[in-house]
Amino acid sequence: MAGPHDRDARPDHGRPRRPHGRERRDQRQRRSAQNTPEKKSYANARDEQQERAVPEQGERRKGRPSRGPPDRSPRHKPRSPERRRRYDPTSFTSSEGDSNPLSFDSLAKLDAYNEKMSHHPQEKEQLLAPREKDRGYQRRQKEKVTSGRVLKDKTKHRRKSEHGREKRRVVSGPLAEEGRVKKRGGYIAEESGKKRFGRKCWISVLVVVLLLVILIPVGIYASKKNGGGGGGGAGGSSDDGPAPANANLDGINENDIPAEAKNTYLDPFTWYDTTDFNVTYTKETVGGLPVMGLNSAWDDGAQANENVPALDKKWAYGTMPIRGVNVGGWLSIEPFITPSFFKSYKSNQGIIDEYTLTKELGPQKAAETLERHYATFVKEDDFKQIQAAGFDHVRIPYSYWAVTTYPEDPYVPKISWRYLLRAIEYCRKYGLRVNLDLHGLPGSQNGWNHSGRQGAIGWLNGTDGDLNAQRSLDIHTQLSTFFAQPRYKNVIAIYGLANEPKMIALPTSAVLDWETKAAAIVRKSGMQQYLAVGDGFLGLSKWKGQLSGVHNVILDVHQYTIFNKNQINYPHQKKIQYACQGWSDQMKQSVSVATGFGPTICGEWSQADTDCTLYLNNVHTGTRWEGTLPTGDPTTSVTTPHCPPDSGTCSCDKANADPGSYSDDYKQWLMMYAEAQIASFEAGWGWFYWTWVTESATQWSWKAGMNAGILPKKTWQRDFNCTTNVPDFKNLPENY
Repeated sequence: MAGPHDRDARPDHGRPRRPHGRERRDQRQRRSAQNTPEKKSYANARDEQQERAVPEQGERRKGRPSRGPPDRSPRHKPRSPERRRRYDPTSFTSSEGDSNPLSFDSLAKLDAYNEKMSHHPQEKEQLLAPREKDRGYQRRQKEKVTSGRVLKDKTKHRRKSEHGREKRRVVSGPLAEEGRVKKRGGYIAEESGKKRFGRKCWISVLVVVLLLVILIPVGIYASKKNGGGGGGGAGGSSDDGPAPANANLDGINENDIPAEAKNTYLDPFTWYDTTDFNVTYTKETVGGLPVMGLNSAWDDGAQANENVPALDKKWAYGTMPIRGVNVGGWLSIEPFITPSFFKSYKSNQGIIDEYTLTKELGPQKAAETLERHYATFVKEDDFKQIQAAGFDHVRIPYSYWAVTTYPEDPYVPKISWRYLLRAIEYCRKYGLRVNLDLHGLPGSQNGWNHSGRQGAIGWLNGTDGDLNAQRSLDIHTQLSTFFAQPRYKNVIAIYGLANEPKMIALPTSAVLDWETKAAAIVRKSGMQQYLAVGDGFLGLSKWKGQLSGVHNVILDVHQYTIFNKNQINYPHQKKIQYACQGWSDQMKQSVSVATGFGPTICGEWSQADTDCTLYLNNVHTGTRWEGTLPTGDPTTSVTTPHCPPDSGTCSCDKANADPGSYSDDYKQWLMMYAEAQIASFEAGWGWFYWTWVTESATQWSWKAGMNAGILPKKTWQRDFNCTTNVPDFKNLPENY
């Protein structure tokens, strides 16, 4: 590579050379000719100069005009700095100044040439362009040589740019001065050595910003529409919205949390939501259960509505009907209430209940997903709306993992306990009495998904049946000890022992014996509230005289027509008639100790007249209505449509449609069907609707049904009480 001093050895481009040899002889001849008497005219001299000074195109070499006879001198002869001058193509002055003045003929020819160039600027530009190009080439080569040495010295200190490429040298010198610096990428080199954004880069930045502005809100909206977070396909049921502010943590110092309590259940800085919780650290427990989160003061003076007494006043059960609602699918996951948790999983993955869901998500993700659900699916405003709708009782389903878990469990432990306690406080605030419902027991008391684990019954049955029965008794020891505290005397009205034990599959005597033991534990702990036991699907008539030795026990029956293949196909008129007569007669018989068990309530019912709701019959299963429910058990399997006979094709499309598309006749029927059930259940001690809120199942949500005009605005305001004839609804197709 040539060094910077080798530039003097380069060929001359466009500079006049010292005349020598033949040229010197020609000059001497021209000088002598000037002294002769014969002189050429100015015109003849100009023509001659044009012929010699402006050669034809074919005589040009390398894009440059020929300059006389061929040069036979060495092409790379060094030249001194004094002799290197800029070449002006419009001037034919000698490089040696006055030492070689031009002859008259030369001056005449030069004048002629300049005149021609002034009239032909394009031709002049053609002659100058190659010279400018060569001059720029010389300078670029000079820059390369100079920068090459600098870069070679700094190779070890070369830095990477933001794009992972090596930063280029700053272009300066003649190129920068002449304004011929080239852009490189999104930047432009400047003589200051700094880089600034170019136009292309600014455009790129603006495009990225616009995309973010568009895509982020769309992503948030899609996440909300699918139920929010949950990796591994778990969508979650709640409208996540912005994270809770948790402003009550501002006055708490993290250093006040003992080291052994940090990142545990007792550390409020790990809670997703601290709204209305007491976040002052305490390790105090009652019955082995933490009181962390509770405020020390409470007030039982609230009244649900003008028709019922305040919490600190006595309720006349048996004469004053319970009008309550469940908050199902909240602290115990139920697929048809929150289908978004399960929709994204394929059937062969086997994600069908809370057990498989939490196992799939893993401990950390499951805890994050479910706590977000606990914090958002049911809030304080829901209890306020429940009160406004005329309810006076709330049944709160929860499961044993709110208290504890066992080594084989994937469930999220204890977090739901905190939200259960807060829910009770919200009920207290709005004068609502609470029915505590232990919905899931160790091993599963019925094998259904809402017990936590779908499949075999492992409670009082199977290898670990007795172990799980004892575990359940231990849990009641803790729970009843905690809720025997004075603060719960007025707000908790009913304490449930076990939701829906499947007594048609379990030994009846074993279930009754367990319930007797559980009742004794609760009473020993100091709780005097009513105890609720499920009818176990035996039928109300089978309970006469049972548990007669237990004081203050309520029999809890759940009434649905849609889960009975012999009732789901009743025509519209007959369904209302059955609700008015059949269920009313059962309640009247059961509520009397002379003919039945005694105190009886309907703990669950709905206005749904089909089993079409997504996942109602388990995740990825069909329906009785359409005849797509092959259970493998001849007694429960339904493989032919069970909509009313001779009604045409059975389809779930209209049953699952938006309520805005319901016909007036259908809305009238739904309202009357609900009012008929209410009238029948109030023949007993009252009722709890299943449930308050769902993600999409309108006919299972009092909140959605009330807003759609198919459920009463107030629980006590009804137009139909089973005292008048039921219309035939002849204009309402039996299959919609």
